[in-house]
Amino acid sequence: MTDPSKGGATVRAPAKVNLYLHVTGRRDDGYHLLDSLIAFADTADTIEVRPADHLTLTVDGPFAAGVPTGADNLVLKAATALGEAAGVPARARVRLFKRLPVAAGIGGGSADAAAVLTALSALWQVNPAKEDLAGLALALGADVPVCLAARPAFIGGIGEEITEAPPLPPCRLILANPGIALPTRAVFKHRGGSFSAEARFDTPPADPRDLARLLTERRNDLTDAAVALEPVVGKVLAKLDRLPDALLARMSGSGATCFALFATREQVETGAKILRQQHPGWWIEAAALLGR
Repeated sequence: MTDPSKGGATVRAPAKVNLYLHVTGRRDDGYHLLDSLIAFADTADTIEVRPADHLTLTVDGPFAAGVPTGADNLVLKAATALGEAAGVPARARVRLFKRLPVAAGIGGGSADAAAVLTALSALWQVNPAKEDLAGLALALGADVPVCLAARPAFIGGIGEEITEAPPLPPCRLILANPGIALPTRAVFKHRGGSFSAEARFDTPPADPRDLARLLTERRNDLTDAAVALEPVVGKVLAKLDRLPDALLARMSGSGATCFALFATREQVETGAKILRQQHPGWWIEAAALLGR
């Protein structure tokens, strides 16, 4: 983060990756209960905040067109909520540079909201108690609290129960999205079948292959629903799985972004080059997994 004393702050909002996602139950109010291992990739949106007389938002970047800029925008909601909670006027010029696709299962909106909470806390020189900030984040969305820390974590409940995960080994990811949006609500609504058990582990994986082995024993319970709604998701998974040296292919969150796990930078760059040649219209990123 840049130094707010120099007139502003800049915070990265990294892509969230569900390495596994089990649906463990459903509450009476309809919200599903989850057990998921969340990590983050080093590809990210960027939030910049500067002093201003009013609260404004500018959105640019490759995926700016998919971001609403009205009252429903999560970044504006986060800024307003923080100002109200801290008792300060919500005044800032906010710029969102949108590198991550929208409604893609990688927490773009949630990560952006978390980043603006961090950036404006610095700009406005407010320091909410950790539990108050977590409560404010949860009111914005189930994924926002875990995006505040941007560290590997197990989540439970509807996302509010966060437990630090063991360190993950250095490894690489290809993130691939075929250019479609999959609303989370629709995917959960389409999901069928029984619920899954929790599947957490305590021992840090020794290396990328060990991590892949652990993840192979787990799954993403929303995959079948996502594929039923958008069959191209199944095509993405199959293409990733067939790349040389891919250790695992899986969908993240409620889709449509999928990922493949690799051991080395050379392997992931080779795989990304192959996939871009085959599907030039897809969003494809080679990234490092942020394991700590």
